[in-house]
Amino acid sequence: MINKLVKKIQETGAPIVVGLDPKLDFIPKSVQKEAFDEYGVTLEGAAEAIFRFNKAIVDATYDLIPAVKPQIAMYEQYGIPGLIAYEKTVSYCQEKDLVVIGDIKRGDIGSTSLSYAAAHLGSVKVGDKTFAPFHEDFCTVNPYLGSDGVNPFIDVCKKEKKGIFVLVKTSNPSSGEFQDRLIDGRPLYEWVGEKVNEWGADVMGDSYSSVGAVVGATYPEMGKVLRKIMPKSFILVPGYGAQGGQGKDLVHFFNEDGLGAIVNSSRGIIAAYKQDKYAEYGEDNFAEASRAAVIDMKEDISTALEAAK
Repeated sequence: MINKLVKKIQETGAPIVVGLDPKLDFIPKSVQKEAFDEYGVTLEGAAEAIFRFNKAIVDATYDLIPAVKPQIAMYEQYGIPGLIAYEKTVSYCQEKDLVVIGDIKRGDIGSTSLSYAAAHLGSVKVGDKTFAPFHEDFCTVNPYLGSDGVNPFIDVCKKEKKGIFVLVKTSNPSSGEFQDRLIDGRPLYEWVGEKVNEWGADVMGDSYSSVGAVVGATYPEMGKVLRKIMPKSFILVPGYGAQGGQGKDLVHFFNEDGLGAIVNSSRGIIAAYKQDKYAEYGEDNFAEASRAAVIDMKEDISTALEAAK
């Protein structure tokens, strides 16, 4: 799957992943009304509104981007109907030939970790049949229980040709409370980065590993260090746009081949119509506003990478 991601980035010229992290506040009243008229003001109605919102954004942007990243918590909060909307979103995006990164941030040990891996990247057997429950292409993994928590995902990646992105240096302001702590004179995130490089060496695609890393755009200098520690790992970069990251902050996350990183923007794209810059589109044309935001993001990153050459 890492080979497909690289190919899609090369084809689109857009190292961009759209974060499908919907909130009802983001969803235009007209979309909500249609769903609630059909399903009632219920969890089922909310889930249907979310799926229709996602579908419209995907329809407006799929030709521009290589990948999407739905954050499962945004769906889980609506219970079982929300999880159904999550799976429908994954399926629809894959029908559009998009790579799907399930932002699940799972991390446990033993059979529990193996069950998470089976649910999201692998399969389960029921009687004489086999099912892939959520069937994402990649998922995010929390490494802080050590190799016991990560190895089950790697085993499934090898079998299913899938991939993971391991949390290394996250974009949130308090990430440094633990991730920046010095251990034998070096910050913890560097030690995690070295482990990602080690794990990834055994799961290589043509040019990059199936074991990637999450490193926030809000920490560009740390990204520069981690790029050198993990030369064959793709870096998933959150924190662009709404969290303050800009194209000029991202240069060092990429390798000299112009690859090696994929930048996430969530509300900056899916709620673009709420920004002054895209207000002219109006609420009813929210998907067109999202398309314009993708185009602007692509230009911002391309300009920064070109200037850095």
